[in-house]
Amino acid sequence: MAFPTSVNDQITDSITQANTKVLGDAPAIAMGNLFQVTSQALSNAAHNATSNQQQTNITAQAATTMGVTTLFSIDTASDARGTTKILGS
Repeated sequence: MAFPTSVNDQITDSITQANTKVLGDAPAIAMGNLFQVTSQALSNAAHNATSNQQQTNITAQAATTMGVTTLFSIDTASDARGTTKILGS
């Protein structure tokens, strides 16, 4: 019970108890917030890793396609002629 004041003692006690409850709940709320922020950061990191992996695969596929297209676009006769010169010397 608080010291005698001009306010009713029951009101003073209820406010004191409410403030004590808030102070008691603060560590649990802080840890809950920490867990939520950490889980969101980890899920964002996993999403970014997946997205980067997909973009890398698309880039590699485009490079492979261009390489195969370049190989198929070389004239066969000039390719055979160059191979003959290389192997004949």
